[in-house]
Amino acid sequence: MSSSSLTRRGRSGDGDGDGEGFLASISRSPIVVRGKEAAGDAVTAAKKLLRSTGKAAWIAGTTFLVLVVPLIIEMDREQQLNELELQQASLLGTPPPPPPPPK
Repeated sequence: MSSSSLTRRGRSGDGDGDGEGFLASISRSPIVVRGKEAAGDAVTAAKKLLRSTGKAAWIAGTTFLVLVVPLIIEMDREQQLNELELQQASLLGTPPPPPPPPK
């Protein structure tokens, strides 16, 4: 390596000797600072959205388990009971009862 390449590599910045690099000066520019703030705001909003979506999913899931699942189980039991009554009626030779009116 030549001594001129060592001098260029050892020095940072544009040669004014203040020790500041090109990337450091760009990273403090108003555009970059504003971009970092916008990215931080976007991350914060995404976290809040994800948290609230998770809470809503939890509420919907537990409500479904508490209210809808027992209803489905009861409807299934009622259907099985009706089928059993029809089966017994056909075995005993009695005419099947009329179907219940729709609700």
